[in-house]
Amino acid sequence: MAGDGDHGGSAFNIHPMDQFRVEPLFGTGEVHWYTITNATLWMFLTVAAITLLMVVGTRGRALIPSRAQSAAEVVYGFVHKMVEDVAGREGAKYFPYIMTLFLFILFSNVLALLPTSFSTTSHIAVTGVLAVAVFVTVTAIGFIKHGPSFLKLFWVSSAPTVALRIILAVIEVISYFVRPVSHSIRLAGNLMAGHAVLKVFAGFAGALGLFSIIPILAIAGMYGLEVLVACIQAYVFAILTCVYLNDALHPGH
Repeated sequence: MAGDGDHGGSAFNIHPMDQFRVEPLFGTGEVHWYTITNATLWMFLTVAAITLLMVVGTRGRALIPSRAQSAAEVVYGFVHKMVEDVAGREGAKYFPYIMTLFLFILFSNVLALLPTSFSTTSHIAVTGVLAVAVFVTVTAIGFIKHGPSFLKLFWVSSAPTVALRIILAVIEVISYFVRPVSHSIRLAGNLMAGHAVLKVFAGFAGALGLFSIIPILAIAGMYGLEVLVACIQAYVFAILTCVYLNDALHPGH
């Protein structure tokens, strides 16, 4: 994971941000919306891995489950319980959407830890689309279900004075529209930071020769931490989606 090329001739030729470049998978040139890139490849592999686990791994539905079926059932039960606990029974009908989000982010994060892989969820272009989709979906659900009453979400009726309620309403509106920004940046930022640190330590390991044992130990520790972060960030994204869904289903303060 050492840096590629010489960007200044430093003793430690480490360029941790190079790994996030979106490049054409075939040939060279500019990247357009229709270009097949390394990001396209790893998103396809993510979908393929999810299909293998959730469709192929469970097609037998055996009474004594295989390892793949057991893993699929554990993930299914975990996400379903999370949706019911946070959004209530009424939110359970939206479980397939949240399950899809959780699996896509989880598998994208985990596959990005493979050598020579590409981290799709470290890019705002990916996490931003996911976050905006959640924002639009829960907002649409809120208005479809409650109509104009959905705006009660922004009106803190328990505040003692009207002036204070107006101030709090402005804060609530700003906070609501900031949701997709924080939702996307949290995921992308954590993934990018972790992969950048891993590459820095890998660069030191490659440059220090016989003294590389310390950065190698650091890489082992960081890798274990990144596996944990990959799972936690998928969980955080999904549970925040459940929280936003609960607000849409029950908008009153």
